[in-house]
Formats: sequence, C-alpha cells, structure tokens
Amino acid sequence: MKALRLHAPQELRLDDIPEPELRPGTVKIAVEWAGVCGSDLHAYHVGPVGSRMDGKPHPVTGESGPRVLGHEFAGRVEEFADDVTFFEAGDPVAVEPILYDGTCVWCRRGDYNLCDQMGFAGLDGWGGGFSEKVVLPAHMAHKLPGNIGTDTGALVEPLAVGWGAMHRSGIRAGQTALVLGGGPVGLAVLLALRAAGAGYIAVSEPGGARAELAERFGADRVLDPTAVDAAATVRAATGGLGVHAAFDTAGFKSTLDTGLAAIRKHGSLVNLALWEHQVEIDPMSLLLSEGSYTASNAYGENIYPAVIAALGHGALRPEKMITKRVALDDAVKEAFGTLLDPAGAAHQVKLLVHP
Repeated sequence: MKALRLHAPQELRLDDIPEPELRPGTVKIAVEWAGVCGSDLHAYHVGPVGSRMDGKPHPVTGESGPRVLGHEFAGRVEEFADDVTFFEAGDPVAVEPILYDGTCVWCRRGDYNLCDQMGFAGLDGWGGGFSEKVVLPAHMAHKLPGNIGTDTGALVEPLAVGWGAMHRSGIRAGQTALVLGGGPVGLAVLLALRAAGAGYIAVSEPGGARAELAERFGADRVLDPTAVDAAATVRAATGGLGVHAAFDTAGFKSTLDTGLAAIRKHGSLVNLALWEHQVEIDPMSLLLSEGSYTASNAYGENIYPAVIAALGHGALRPEKMITKRVALDDAVKEAFGTLLDPAGAAHQVKLLVHP
C-alpha cells in the first residue's frame, strides 16, 4: 500500500509498504481523510516532538526508522481482531492518536497526555493517516455519529486540542477570552469557547482566510496585530479589566507578551504552541496580578468523546476549516509544498489528504 513516510528531517517520501496485519485487540481502518498539522510541518523540519529520529525505537510502539505521518485522521473499520466486540465493519471512526504506557501514575489518573512515554501514531510508529490502511489498538478508534462525515471526523483531533485548552483554562460560561493566532488550533479554541458559552471572544490574526473564518466562527472581534494593540483593545472592551483567559497558539515572544498584557487579575494565559527556543517573561507582572501562565498538551481522558458529542448535536460546526483536499499521491507537493510555502499557507486553514 502507499504511505507517506518521514525518513529524516526534510526527507519525505511516498513509499510502497506492506499492508499492516491485525494483532489481538486491534482494528484495521481504511483511512478516508487525514489532516496536515503544524506538528507534521515541525516534524518535517526537525523531527517529531520528543521522538527518536536517531534510530532508537519508540518505547510504546517499538518502532524506529521511517515513520508514516498523519495523526489527524478518520476512516472506516475494515476488520477487527476476534477479541474486539464493539465494532462492525464499515463503522466510521475518528482516531485518537496519543500513545502511552497505560501504567504510570499519570495514565492511571487519566492524564495520559503527560505520560513519560507519550507519543503519537502518525509520528512515532503504528502507521498513520497518510496511508491507505492502519492497524491500531481498538481503544484509539472512536465511533462517529451518523450525521458526521469522515472528513469532519479528521478534524476531531485538532478540535480536541482546542477543547482541552479551553478545559485547562477553567473558563466559565459568560467569561471573556483572547485567542492569539487564527490557524486551525486557534480556530478550534474559538469553536470550543463558543460551544462552552463564553462571552466576549477576540481573535488576534492578520487579515486573510483565517481572519475571515474567525469572524464566521463567531469571534466578537478579529484584531490585526500588525495594525492595533490587541492587549489594549481587549482591555478596553472589558472595562479595563482584561480577559479571563488568553490562549497562545502562535508561539512568538510577541504573542506571549500580548497574552500576559491582556489577562485580568487572576486571569490565565494558556500556551498551546510548539516552541523551539527559550524566551524571557516578567514574573512580577504575574505576581502583582496573581495571574497564571500555564500550558495545555494535546488532550486527556474524556476530551475526544466530548468533542464528538458536540459535533453530533451541532454545538461544533467546523466544516469550513477545510480549505483544500488533495490525493495521497500528490501530498508531498500539493499538501506539504503548499503549507511550507508562506504564500501558499496564507490561503489555507486545514488541508486534508485522501488516500
């Protein structure tokens, strides 16, 4: 079967590999749609986050060497092992790709996103969404409601990232927020906040497709950070107090500083971005406001079911995030080539690959 594999940083190939075989406790999924994530682009540049591109096997998958990419994906159950009883052939499923050991204190608490052995199918082994078929432990497959297509199912993973960050912030219905960055994760945070009943929500994003989509997804204000002071603007909109929570999905010193300046006393700034360098902050600003700077790493227990339930009853309507669809045969050029080119990426929000 065809699979898009990362052999080394900046060495991405469409390979012909054997179709995976069922193991006890697993399901075989025929992949229908897979999204390209910022983590895939990060992996292309420098290798998977926290992973081993040095030839050593991942501790959960036991795999090393070329990795099939694609961790945001959905498809249909094709086969399942004899000891799997809760699926039928043809069931549409979204894949929760986090890998974990299941035995550590964090896994036992349901915080498997904090497992020391944490990784992702589609980055660290066991196949991935940029292939025709994948075999995974059955607990990683979540059934989709009948009114949700597998293209929308491929958005569950980034939506879960946004939902997890919203949950991590502690924001409550009616409270205020600033989302820094209007890419897929920023839009996922926006949609999660709207579904949770947040009040005033501003999004900081330069003009373009992402800013337009933020408006369509219900942002009360979309701010161009190159033209206005986003922190001052949201403070003015909240009676000078600042927002209850800010979410940094961009990962720049400027967005971190803006987030800290925008939150009110007892407010929180939540980091979702992948950082490749250290930055300085002013701890006194947090001390004097009793504010907090925290982070949200993917998602833990019950986040996937909550997102799928919200999709099923219409509280989340993310379909317009999909701005381009390409075939797997064309993914290197038309997917990664587009998103690695700033001019091309400016017109995209979520690009899906169809094996």
